[in-house]
Formats: sequence, structure tokens, C-alpha cells
Amino acid sequence: MAATDTRIAILGGRGMLGSDLAVACRQRGFEPVILDLPEIDIADRDHLRQAVCGAGIIVNCAAYTNVDGAESQAELAHRVNAEAVGWLGALACEHDAYVLHISTDFVFDGRSGKPYIETDRPNPINTYGRSKLEGEQLLSKSGCRHCILRVEWTYGSAGVNFVTKLIQRAKTAKVLKVVDDQVGSPTATTEVAKVICKLLNERPEGIFHFASAGYVSRYEMAKFIAAKLSIDINIVPCKTSDFPSPAARPLNSRFDCSRIQRLLGGPAESWQEPLKRFLRQL
Repeated sequence: MAATDTRIAILGGRGMLGSDLAVACRQRGFEPVILDLPEIDIADRDHLRQAVCGAGIIVNCAAYTNVDGAESQAELAHRVNAEAVGWLGALACEHDAYVLHISTDFVFDGRSGKPYIETDRPNPINTYGRSKLEGEQLLSKSGCRHCILRVEWTYGSAGVNFVTKLIQRAKTAKVLKVVDDQVGSPTATTEVAKVICKLLNERPEGIFHFASAGYVSRYEMAKFIAAKLSIDINIVPCKTSDFPSPAARPLNSRFDCSRIQRLLGGPAESWQEPLKRFLRQL
């Protein structure tokens, strides 16, 4: 890696993943440039051009992530998650920059009986997933050098997520109902950040799936968290259909991460260990 390649522009650099990525970049000799609201709005073409100009490597962590909110704010979700990503690709192509774009398991419908591989046909079942898939497609069509990293069930210290919401609810509730029919891999943003740094050294192109090793239901994950924090609460299993919501959720979010494992030289750590570390920090 040349000295001029150490400067990394991080769009969404104050978010849950972006903030952990900035720390990981500094630890590994990169020079992260944090680009985020209110100074930089990726849905504003002029802002985006300003952000991309002079950047050789861009990591796009910025996104509209309110899954239920996207159903009533479809235009905004599309503008941030799709149109802006297409603009980013066009600008990156113009400036010969490399883009690493973060996507999601929500591009799939969750009806498969096995873990998803990168070549499985996407079929999103909500507006958020459709906007993220279109962002992937527009980036690919732009012709820029790029990598799409799909992640799932992420949690971190700088954002609202399943772990923090569960702990907050457990402070006042005696009984907590948690779905047992949604299955995936809880993945710490600190672990995603480490993987991104490795990818930036190699600069592969194409789509990759990354998640912590192993699979668990939301219910089993909640029981694990309560046990580790010694929270005295009754956690009861239920079904996704018991909680009607504006946006449908995929039940199967399992990823087959074989492709990225070959690139990284081995499997990811099991989901339990990073979650234990996260809970200890809390």
C-alpha cells in the first residue's frame, strides 16, 4: 500500500459502524477523514462531490436505516440508500477512486432454508431492503472500482441496536417477549471495522458477506445477554407475526461467509465472544 493510499474518506463516519471504523483505521496506519451530517449530506450532490474530491478510497457507511420508517419515507430512503450511492459511484469513477460500500441482509427475503451466498438472487420484502438493493445495483452500473460488503445484525456503542434496546427495556419490564423465528449472526461493528481495514489493504472487487460465526435466534440472543448481565427478567419466546409492524422482516438472515473467509485467511470469531466483550464494556 502506497503512502498516498492511507487517507480514507468515511461517509457516515459518526454512525455506529463509521465511528468504530475510524478507530480501527487509526490503529492500522490509515488516516480516516470523517464525513457525516450535518456538514456532509450524501443525498446532496454538491456535498457528495466535495467529499469525494481528492479521496482515493471511500468507505460508505452512510444510510437511511429506519426499517419501519422507510415504509412512510420511501422517497427519502431511496434518495439516501440508492440515488446517492449511484452518484457516489459516478464520482468515484470520474476520480478513479475505490469504493467500499456497506449493504445488508435485508436484500434477501429470508425464505431460504440455508445460509445465503453472494450469488443468491436478492428479493427484498420491504422498502428499506429494496432501496439498499438498488444502491448496490447503481454502484455496480457506475463502473467504478468497488466492493460491496453485506453485514447483518450489527451492534455497537455509537448507535441504537437490538442489544441496547433490549437492555433499556429490561430496566422497566418484568417480562419480555422476543421473537424466536428470526435467525442470524449477531455481529459487532468493531469486528466489521477490522474486516474493512483488511479489505482496504487488498481492495477486492465484487460482493462479500460478513458476519460473526454461528447462528442464533433473537430469543436465544436475548437470553444470552440477560444471563451475562445477570438481569432478572422473564424472557418469553414469540413469533414475528405476534408483532405487526409497517415493514416485514426476513426470518432467515444467515450468511455463508466462505468467500470472504478465503480472502481473510480464516473464519470469523464466534458471535458469543465479541458480544461478551461488548457487554463487559457496558
